[in-house]
Amino acid sequence: MGNRLSKIYTRTGDDGSTGLGDGSRVGKDALRVAAYGTVDEANSALGVLLATNLPSDVRDLLTRVQHQLFDLGGELSVPGYAAIMQADIDGLEHQLDHYNDPLPPLKDFILPGGGEACARCHLARTIVRRAEREAVALSRVEPVRGEAIKYLNRLSDLLFVLARVLARAEGHGEVLWNHERRHG
Repeated sequence: MGNRLSKIYTRTGDDGSTGLGDGSRVGKDALRVAAYGTVDEANSALGVLLATNLPSDVRDLLTRVQHQLFDLGGELSVPGYAAIMQADIDGLEHQLDHYNDPLPPLKDFILPGGGEACARCHLARTIVRRAEREAVALSRVEPVRGEAIKYLNRLSDLLFVLARVLARAEGHGEVLWNHERRHG
């Protein structure tokens, strides 16, 4: 385990740089910092979702995902470090199948809404999508393990499915996009 933070401010970032997990320093606007920072933001969004009333199975799943996102943030903050494995991706796919199979097929696009938990889940999903885009951008200039990008992709899919589940659990149903509203 690394050093515990006993003092929160260090003043080392006052020049616009930050330390990576390997001790090297980069600009706070570096692609790597953006990628792991957005993973942290996604984790926080899941915390906001977890502050709502959720079915216990969904709560347990999202808590496990929070730990994995923390691992992923560590992986992205230490060049060359591996924390997310294929088994983590397989686990997300298993959960995707479990929650998606009972849902009715989609015939229309869904708007982010359908109750508080559902809306918070959609917000977390969009933040995960941004984290994925930033990890891909980083991978264009520095090595990023494919597992990290795949994990984010599957997680955003899982959050979409969970938003559908939560819309039903909250009794609100899904908010469908009305593509004919301008033509009527």
